[in-house]
Amino acid sequence: MPSKKTPLKASKPVSKVAALPPSLRSARGVNDWKEAVQWLRARGIEDIECITPDLAGVPRGKMMPTSKFTSNTSLALPSAIYRHTISGEYPDETESFRYEPRDSDLKLVPDLSTLSIVPWETDPTAQVICDIVNSEGGEVSYTPRNVLKRILALYAERGWKPVVAPEIEFYLVATNDDPDYPLHPPKGRSGRSILGGQGYSIAGINEFDELIDDIYHFSEKQGLEIDTLIHEEGPAQLEINLRHGDPIELADQVFMFKRTIREAALKHNIYATFMAKPMQGQPGSAMHIHQSVVNIKTGKNVFTDLDGSPSPEFFHFIGGMQKYVPSAMAMLAPYVNSYRRLAPNMSCPVNNAWGYDNRTTAFRVPVSDPQARRVENRLPSSDANPYLALAASLASGLLGIMRQIEPTAPTDDAANEGSIDLPRGLLEAVSLMEDEPAFEEVFGKEFIGIYAGVKRGEFETFMQVISPWEREFLLLNV
Repeated sequence: MPSKKTPLKASKPVSKVAALPPSLRSARGVNDWKEAVQWLRARGIEDIECITPDLAGVPRGKMMPTSKFTSNTSLALPSAIYRHTISGEYPDETESFRYEPRDSDLKLVPDLSTLSIVPWETDPTAQVICDIVNSEGGEVSYTPRNVLKRILALYAERGWKPVVAPEIEFYLVATNDDPDYPLHPPKGRSGRSILGGQGYSIAGINEFDELIDDIYHFSEKQGLEIDTLIHEEGPAQLEINLRHGDPIELADQVFMFKRTIREAALKHNIYATFMAKPMQGQPGSAMHIHQSVVNIKTGKNVFTDLDGSPSPEFFHFIGGMQKYVPSAMAMLAPYVNSYRRLAPNMSCPVNNAWGYDNRTTAFRVPVSDPQARRVENRLPSSDANPYLALAASLASGLLGIMRQIEPTAPTDDAANEGSIDLPRGLLEAVSLMEDEPAFEEVFGKEFIGIYAGVKRGEFETFMQVISPWEREFLLLNV
């Protein structure tokens, strides 16, 4: 009789990505253009989105076929995109706010370390974050990525490198196509709108588990790392914490996460908003920033001495935050709405105090091992451009170290019960930024002038809108 043979199992086909060298299997980033061509070909990418953040942190750029992207095509945008308001208007010129006379082109230079797919697109699409240079290839000082790079270069001159970890809060809200109507929470899987007071609630997260699964899935496909996700105090208010790392890489991640979260929410017919105060009577949304500084050669934390005690640089960094952050609030709270979050008796600080493990202070020192000693800036709102918020916060601390500014004594009690130590509105914040001479030194005169001009333009646009409060209390009473 013929012998029986065990049938061979059909082997699974090896994907083009799995067959690549290890350096090309990564979901995010390649080393050079040769690798970029291989990376794109293996994934069947048809189109590329070349994007860069404008002053508001909104992605701007161009989309093109992959063949054009890899053929040394020169990509350009008009300089005016860095001089318009969030509503798309162009403010009048002033002595310090000027338009480029010819509205000359600025060139997009892809940073190939940011190359990743766009997971929500139906056709195979990739994206890459671009730096901005002028027509001669020189740096453009007022673009957000370059502003942050300028601050990091000041640290590098001292042999240091900042390490940051942002925490971004945002709300999920029901779709709303009429801006005259207030926002309200969406319905979760229970069929009911979630209520407030759900801080750290697992049930609150589970109400939107399919949406959150999409956020994780989209993030993994782009090589974005989420550390933790929690439900915050507000109704359908969530917070994503990112792992600590290089400030440019983390600013890029926040830039991409905002886009990712919005797209995941739209897939479920929900809006995700990073507006600082989207709903009256509810907590605002912050972008807390944990910061430390390491020695580039040794990797040691500059904030800690050899014996494990806090270093003079640690205290001077806090002193700089206390002195300069109030004047940098236009970069940390960039819109009229941002200052609705910075109000007394709410869940965010309205002071420039610091303390150990004290969440009522603007600058909190979390409990940690000496090598992980850091300072958390709790003032930035989630509507801030992450590149500019990181630049403002890190520059303030560095100025404190450079000028050996001593901090006040740490606050042990609640710090939000006294007077407000911060600007109460956008115009005051812009004036404080312009009046601080140290900021021209670290940010550059051109950036300060352009940014202040755009913010004043946004305020004037806001002043053209009549609010419900005015109709309610002034219409028949004055």
